[in-house]
Parts: sequence; C-alpha cells; structure tokens
Amino acid sequence: MKYTTLPHTDIKVSKICLGTMTWGNQNTQDEGFAQMDMALDKGVNFFDVAELYPVPATAETYADTERIIGNWFTKTGKRDKVVLATKIAGPGDYTAHIRTTGFRKASLNEAVDNSLKRLQTDYIDLYQLHWPERQTNTFGIRDYKHNPNDGWEDNFNEILHNLDEIIKSGKIRHVGISNEKAWGTMRYLEESKTHNLPRMITIQNAYSLLCRPFEGELAEVALRENIGLLAYSPMAFGVLSGKYIKGTAADNARLKLFPRFARYSSEQSTEAAKRYLQIAEDNGMTLAQMALAFVNQRPFVTSNIIGATNLNQLEENIDSVNIELSKEVLNAIDAVHAAIPNPAP
Repeated sequence: MKYTTLPHTDIKVSKICLGTMTWGNQNTQDEGFAQMDMALDKGVNFFDVAELYPVPATAETYADTERIIGNWFTKTGKRDKVVLATKIAGPGDYTAHIRTTGFRKASLNEAVDNSLKRLQTDYIDLYQLHWPERQTNTFGIRDYKHNPNDGWEDNFNEILHNLDEIIKSGKIRHVGISNEKAWGTMRYLEESKTHNLPRMITIQNAYSLLCRPFEGELAEVALRENIGLLAYSPMAFGVLSGKYIKGTAADNARLKLFPRFARYSSEQSTEAAKRYLQIAEDNGMTLAQMALAFVNQRPFVTSNIIGATNLNQLEENIDSVNIELSKEVLNAIDAVHAAIPNPAP
C-alpha cells in the first residue's frame, strides 16, 4: 500500500480509501465486515462513511452503514487501526427524513453525537459537510446559474466557530467539505485564515475519467492551498469497469438495481468509456485498473475512495495502487478527454 498524509496534519492515510455506501443495502453487515477485514489486511487504514448511507437514502435504512462499522469496531477492537471519516447530511429533498436545518449549531451537535453512538467510538478523525447549503451546481449540473431568490445567507464563519467548539470537545479531530465548489472552498479557507478557525483539510468530490471538472478551478485551489481531494465515484457507478459495455454486469450491479442513477450513462459517457476500455486492453490492463490508477496518480488526490460489492472487486480495486500509467497511456487518455470532455459532470 502507498500512503499519504492528510494535509496540515501528521495523520498517515492509505492512498486507497474504503468507501462504504453500499453496506446496508446492496451489501449485508457480514459482507461489510469481510470488506473491512480484507481492506485492513491489505494496508487500507482509511474508511469513509456518512450519516446518509446507505445509498439510495431512505428513512428505513438511514445511518445503517455507520451502525455496521460501529459493530465491526466492537467485534474486532480495531478502531485504533482506522482513520475514520464521516459526514453530516446537507439540506435537500432526499435528506428531509434526516433533518432540514442544514449546518446550524444544534444540527452539527446532534449529527456528531448520533454518529459517535452508531460508530461506537468517542472520536471521528475527519468530519465533513456533505454538500453546500446554498444553491449551486452540484450533482451532475454542468454550469452555475445564479438564483437571486436563494434564501441562503453567508454562514461560513458561524459554521467554523461551531465546528471549533466540537473539535475542542475532542469529538472530532479535523474537518473537510464535500461536493463543494471553488468559491465555497476559498470562503472557508478565508475565514479560517482571518479568524484563526479550523481549516478545511480535504474536499470530497466526484472525480474519474468521465468526470474531471475538478481540474477546471479546484485543482489549482487544492494544490496552492494544500486541501486534498478525496475522490469519490472513481469507477463512475461501475461504468468504468466495462461490465455494462460488455454485458457482464451481475443482477445486483448498481445500475441494474437503481437505473435512475444515470449520471454516467449518457451516450457520450458510454462512448468515452468504450474508448477508455480500448486503451486499457491495448496496454494489458482492465478498464477498472486503468481508471483507478489514473485517479491515484493525480497530484491533487490525497486518497481515492473505492467501493465494491464483492471481495474480488475489492481486491482488484485496492491493487490498482501498484499500477503506474505510462506517459503514452496518459496521453491517450487525454486525447479521449479532449474529444469527449467531461461527459458526466
């Protein structure tokens, strides 16, 4: 395994992070346990979860993934072997079953305390805001369109003050953001610098061969401000495994179970994936190996959040850390990107 350090800390994390959002829906608790066992054995010491999980989010399964991880900690006694990240859900139609009050002080305190209980731990290493409260272009929306009627008011300072209290209580160690944009990222950093408040050390956003908008503005922010990308969906809901192109997807594959998750299923995405598949096969790799190795090698990526529904997938995904893409392969990838740029923003 290769390791990096969470920015502005001395916390060493594996370049591969274990994603967990299928546990409690596509995967049982026992399967989640087996994945954690294998991941830890292979040197993966970084686990990412969220109060929202499993996905798709429902009131009936709310926070079951955190419960599974907590049960594993209690069973194995290995909490001290894991750098643990979780998230508070932001406001949205599909999180109304959790709360509708965003990142207010009472909401943050409630969310942290409940996550600690479910995770059966007394501290969280990295606590993340799952997405912005304000209206902006996230989740597959390509361009920002300003809504002058958005009722959100600037509260970056307030949020950081509230997080500072929780950090001082010992319940969380560090903070990060997720699904954030360049403006919001810089506002958090500005408030931290100006008022000596906790610093956002990571940003967890979608990033893959099919989704590279991060490179437009946020890559520069990440490198110049040292805020590390935790890349999620590097396999684009399994599209970058090649199984949908080849017709080999199992019946429990994500897009067969949940066809409404169509972010990576457009004609442009499918065509790009076919071209990437050809590059991988021409160079003796699976598409999954190439897709993950590409993310692993990006200079702004702190850790690559992989997810799997079985142990064979998990092993292949973790082992991608040992693959180094050549300049020729990277040039071929960029040629496809130039022809079909960001088909799944």
